[in-house]
Amino acid sequence: MLLHKTIRPTVFVPHFLFVLLLFTTSFLQAQLIALTNANVVSGDSEAVIREVTLIIEGRKIQSIQPTGQPLPANVEIIDLQGKYVMPGLIDAHVHIRNFADARRALLSGVTTVRSMGAAHFADVGMRELAAAGAIEAPEILAAGYHVRPDPDPAFFMDFPHLNSLMAEGITNPDAIRAMGEAIVSREVDWIKTNATARAGTPNTDPREPYYSETDMRALVETGAKKNVPVAAHAHGDAGGRAAVLGGAKSIEHGTYLSEATLSIMAEKGTYLVPTIAVVSDLTLPGGDYDNPILEIRGRHMLPRVREMAANAYKLGVRIIAATDTGYDPESTLRMSMEIEELTGIGMSPFEAIRAATSAAAAFLEVDDHTGTVKVGLEADLLVVERNPLEQLLTLRDPLLIVNNGKVVLNRLHF
Repeated sequence: MLLHKTIRPTVFVPHFLFVLLLFTTSFLQAQLIALTNANVVSGDSEAVIREVTLIIEGRKIQSIQPTGQPLPANVEIIDLQGKYVMPGLIDAHVHIRNFADARRALLSGVTTVRSMGAAHFADVGMRELAAAGAIEAPEILAAGYHVRPDPDPAFFMDFPHLNSLMAEGITNPDAIRAMGEAIVSREVDWIKTNATARAGTPNTDPREPYYSETDMRALVETGAKKNVPVAAHAHGDAGGRAAVLGGAKSIEHGTYLSEATLSIMAEKGTYLVPTIAVVSDLTLPGGDYDNPILEIRGRHMLPRVREMAANAYKLGVRIIAATDTGYDPESTLRMSMEIEELTGIGMSPFEAIRAATSAAAAFLEVDDHTGTVKVGLEADLLVVERNPLEQLLTLRDPLLIVNNGKVVLNRLHF
């Protein structure tokens, strides 16, 4: 992943221009923002830190101090007038494919996403552009293609030397390793696999298993060589259990997982990303899905995924919030809806918010720089009107969004 790079003079840059560039860069980094009269919901505590000022310098939170203390010179002051600051939301399962969709996600309050599928490694490219500040987008963790028996034909366009796999598909451990190695070679952050068939296509049965435990272990071991974990799409219990036993770090969806499989997940520490709200979308016209067959399917799946997630919560499975949307112009899903669904399975509002902030950051291993409102971390912040620990609906209406220290949305004066 592209990180913050130090600018160094080269033979192509005259010395005086380099000094000017360095001065300009330092000046920009030195700009300060003060969010005054704030109440802070940190993301990792139920306590609200009241009447404070957050000082943001460059990308990071420099300090959190009682309101009324002296402010640095040349600081831009944004008076929150008692509104609530919390971490930017983390959407752990998206299908963003272009700049406009990435910006739409950001403007909904999402400052970090895990991409779970994009042809031609578009998510890898957007990850680098976002890290460089070249586009307005959340921080992106990329996965590229799905490893599945019938991969996207575009995969073979990117890796034509693997054309021998086209005839039989990715259906055995050797083929799985070959596809996994190809994907990892493009410096992805995650490997995404389909352990069962999809739910969002009318001619498939989402309970149908695709891979055995042996198959899944082959993929997990391939990723482990480069410290790349595996996320397994799985609705059915047989395919889900194979993925869990094979070592997948997370199960996506999990609609029909049995209590026995959930118990294994709790024991092994496997995460569940249930994406409940997207199943609601199946039952409604418009949105990400608009198909009468899927409406029928969704009406059966919705109570089952809610029941499964409630069982998972009771058994102690670690649950992470996500939408499974692409944030395209037709999308009607937002993270606030999934957080509300998590309270429906028994989570407290704090636990549901944590599943979309600090817990999600720990799961994605980005908690060293984001996921909580804390001095020294990046200023990825969401400002809402009311206390979200008491009124989750306030998350549907972000008033101010800060991404890497930059204000990307400000509706406080409306």
